[in-house]
Amino acid sequence: MSTLRQALYGLALLCALGLLLWAQSERIEIADKNVELAQGATTAALGRATRSEAVAALMTGALVAERKAQAALRLLQNGLRKALSDRKQTIEDLKRENEELRLWADQPLPDAARRLRDRPAITGAAAYRDWLSGRRAVRPAGDATAQ
Repeated sequence: MSTLRQALYGLALLCALGLLLWAQSERIEIADKNVELAQGATTAALGRATRSEAVAALMTGALVAERKAQAALRLLQNGLRKALSDRKQTIEDLKRENEELRLWADQPLPDAARRLRDRPAITGAAAYRDWLSGRRAVRPAGDATAQ
């Protein structure tokens, strides 16, 4: 029986070794799948990072262009303010020099011209659109017919 026992022990040892090898191969397969998943996630993250960098570069370019446009608009606005100030000063100088011009400038505006300058307090695009569509047409001063 001792040979039979040795054969059974050998067989049990062989089965245990087979189970150990099978378990190890399963662990290796699982590790390989995890590596593949990690590589896929890394590739996806790298793609997202590349797209994000491209968007950031695009937005940086747009920001630089916007700042340049704002600077140009500020320069234009300053020029317009100076021109307006110069015109106002010229008008005041002319009023002081010319009596007839001063009398004309001191008269109130005609009704038609006053209505052109009449505007309600507008608080947005929709209110402006409503004001424009509901506005009365300005007729010439001598035209009494409603067209």
